[in-house]
Amino acid sequence: MRQCRTGKYSPIYKILILLAALVKNVPNTEYFRVKSQNKKNTRIIIYRCRVILYLMLDRMKGCMLGAAVGDALGMPNESTMPALNKMRYGYRRAYKGHPNDTLAPGQFTDDTQTMMLVAMLLADGKYTDERYGIALRELYSREALRFPDGSVSAACDHMVREKGHSCGIRSTTAGCLPPALPFALAYPDLREATERAVRACSVTHTHPGAHAAVSTFITLLYHAIHESPDPVNSALEQAKNEDEVLGSKIRNALALEEAGTEIDTAVLKIGNDVSLYHTLPIAFFLIRRYQVPADLLTVAAHVGGNTDTIGFLCGAYLGASRGKDAIPADLLEGLEDRQRIELLAQRLFDIYTRKLER
Repeated sequence: MRQCRTGKYSPIYKILILLAALVKNVPNTEYFRVKSQNKKNTRIIIYRCRVILYLMLDRMKGCMLGAAVGDALGMPNESTMPALNKMRYGYRRAYKGHPNDTLAPGQFTDDTQTMMLVAMLLADGKYTDERYGIALRELYSREALRFPDGSVSAACDHMVREKGHSCGIRSTTAGCLPPALPFALAYPDLREATERAVRACSVTHTHPGAHAAVSTFITLLYHAIHESPDPVNSALEQAKNEDEVLGSKIRNALALEEAGTEIDTAVLKIGNDVSLYHTLPIAFFLIRRYQVPADLLTVAAHVGGNTDTIGFLCGAYLGASRGKDAIPADLLEGLEDRQRIELLAQRLFDIYTRKLER
């Protein structure tokens, strides 16, 4: 690994060194220059960067794997009524006649498919919004997209008919969120990650609320991966700045959690349908409420409504904040395409480190 070149006063540099000092339990009274004349100091910085970047790689893998696990757990309950009084841990098959009834336990939905599609394009160095639109259109035209979000379907229908690569719908469905995840992993700069994720979102969703939700989700994951003190509050502030309604709904969801509101009551008050104004706030509630990974993932899979995306968001945050080992081993073992997802996370991490070194 080459020397880090982020600069003495760079926020990213400060984060790396502060976290490295914490991990190594080394007093950190000053920021060393990376290109120090003191070779010993330079070696310390390089070593500390390696330690921190290794931990970041674990959280990036956890983020993508957690998202896919949450999606696969929520898959059989998508669009159903809440089943909080009869929750069952682990993967299972959807009931006969459900749109996902052809999927086996441990398989995921269109949420993880679109996440992986964007991740592959980024990892191959071929990502453009146009290529993403074309790849999404081809996936849809082959009928390989699993029970896609209504707005994604509508946008793809337009792209297929017009042979185009972008036909964003003015919609606030939560299908805009999963494709944004890889940008939070591949870009060291939060602003750039957000801007690129919002542009990708516009391929299928043009509503300002959708863009605000993407920005909020990216902020949540970015701060979790970088071990900020309170990623949830950082994301809340971003939501309030971007969309007053979204910010208010997330704030209210967190207030319900703080007040100790029962989960079934919270679902009724917050909502659980495909609208991002329901899906994102209920995910924030769950993230704050459940600290045991198995509990978080199981409850997310049984809140009803948009369970696949709610599970996706909760699992992504779980992995981003606590790493791959926080995800129950049996769920990782039974996950479809686990090795492929982990490899994509590794490749996005490689992109991240190359950008960090520039």
